[in-house]
Amino acid sequence: MADKKALIVALSGCSSSGKTTLARLLRDIFPSTFILHEDDFYRPETELPMKEGLLDWDCPESIDIPAMADALSYIRQHAAFPPTLDSYQDKNSVGQCPVPESTISALKSKVTSHLSSTNHPLTTSALHLCFLDGFLLYPPSMAAIQPHLDVKVFLRASYQQAKARREARDGYVTLEGFWADPPGYVDKIVWPNYVAEHSWMFEDGDVEGKYKTDVLERETIRVPDGGPLDGDMDTILAWLVDLILEELDKHA
Repeated sequence: MADKKALIVALSGCSSSGKTTLARLLRDIFPSTFILHEDDFYRPETELPMKEGLLDWDCPESIDIPAMADALSYIRQHAAFPPTLDSYQDKNSVGQCPVPESTISALKSKVTSHLSSTNHPLTTSALHLCFLDGFLLYPPSMAAIQPHLDVKVFLRASYQQAKARREARDGYVTLEGFWADPPGYVDKIVWPNYVAEHSWMFEDGDVEGKYKTDVLERETIRVPDGGPLDGDMDTILAWLVDLILEELDKHA
C-alpha cells in the first residue's frame, strides 16, 4: 500500500446507465476524490473506425487503450492526472440530478462519520479516490487496464431506457469540438457494440438477462444487489457508498 496513493474505483456499463451521474455524486460525498473519464482517451475523429457509414465511438478501436493504462498507473502512484492529460469530459451535461439533496447529505454525513471514526488516510489526503467512468472497461479488449483497477462495478440499463436517455442528450464535447448522435445511432452503433463486448458476462449472451455469477466472481466485478436492469438511482448510490466504505476499511 505504501506505493499506492490512490484507489481506483471503476464504474462501467452501457451508455446512459448512470455512470457519470453516480461518479459525480460520489465525488460530492467522499473527500479527496476526483474523476477520470474513459471518454478522455478517444482517438481523434480521423482515426475512428466506420460502421454502416457512421463514425464508431463505441468500440475498443476508438479508445487509446495504452494511453489509458499509462494514465491509470500514474494516478495510482501520484493521486493526480498525468501532466499530459487534459480532461474535457466533465464539461458534458448529464441532466437534472435524480437523487434528492436530502439523500446526498445523509450519505455524506455517513461517510464523514465513518472515516473520522477510523482516522482514515482519505481524510488527510494521504490517500485519494479516483472514480473511473467508462462504457468499456472489463471486456478482454481492455485487458491492459485491468491491473490498475481496485474495485470494479458494473451498472445495467435496459435497451429501452438506454436508448431513451441517450437520444435525449444534446451531444458530447470532443477533442474537435462537439458530437451529436445522428438518427439511428443507438440501434446501429451503440447497442450492438455493447452487446458484442459484454455478452460474455451473461447467461446465453443475453445482456438483459441473468449474469453469469461465476464470471463475476472470477473477474471480481461487483453489481448492485439483484443486478436490476433499470435500478433506482437512490438505492444504487447507497449501495455504492457502502461498497466503497468497505474497501476503504481495508486501507485504514
